[in-house]
Amino acid sequence: MPAARGWPPALARASPRGPSPLRVRGPLSSFGFLSVPTVRPRISFFFDIAQGAGLASATGVRPFLPPLLAGALARGDLGIDFDGTGYAFLESPAFLAAILALAVGAYALERARGSAADRGRLKSTGASGGEPRLRDPLTLALSALAVALGALLFAGSLAAADAEEWPGLLAGAACALLGVVAVGGLLGRVRRRLAASAAGLLPVWADAAALGLAAVAVLFPPAALLGIAALVYLLVTARRTGAQKYEGLRILR
Repeated sequence: MPAARGWPPALARASPRGPSPLRVRGPLSSFGFLSVPTVRPRISFFFDIAQGAGLASATGVRPFLPPLLAGALARGDLGIDFDGTGYAFLESPAFLAAILALAVGAYALERARGSAADRGRLKSTGASGGEPRLRDPLTLALSALAVALGALLFAGSLAAADAEEWPGLLAGAACALLGVVAVGGLLGRVRRRLAASAAGLLPVWADAAALGLAAVAVLFPPAALLGIAALVYLLVTARRTGAQKYEGLRILR
């Protein structure tokens, strides 16, 4: 059979009709002269987005354990890997040690603040006695850290997939902010209903929830979307409850 016009004899013999229209991922090592563009399957890219969103949301819940878990797993190439990207520092020992040091310092400050609140609990809420102190310096600092780390983790997840990184910075900040607002408001409402000893355990429960969501995001990314949906539900429910309380007070006036 004569070789197909314009194609090497080896390819013409393998496929008389010319090359396959299917685009495959990676180069064909058997034919060094043939350059085939890499195409990432859509389902895999969806997993990368879900992973980044889950990690960012988990960081918004509590900002320390999710990046520590992601960095530790990335060092072992278990479900995530930042090597070869501009976010390789997320799995570096220095970065993980810095996050751990911040976590220890934050826990110490939270315990000190909790002790002060026990001595004057009425001062730990706003003037209305309803909303938590969102302007507390420690709360603001942890929230800002959570948003920054969430943005980096989402962008790093996309960078590991050879995708554009800047959308991950924006989406990661938004997902982390969702976790901050939804869970921060929930903890504030629950704390006012608990005894001081029980209220001190709330950060531990929040850390456990954040760690669980981060683990799910790395090991089975689609399931992390359920956690994000739960955060949205918490936020919507809190807003609705607040609006109903305001309406009731307005009627009483």
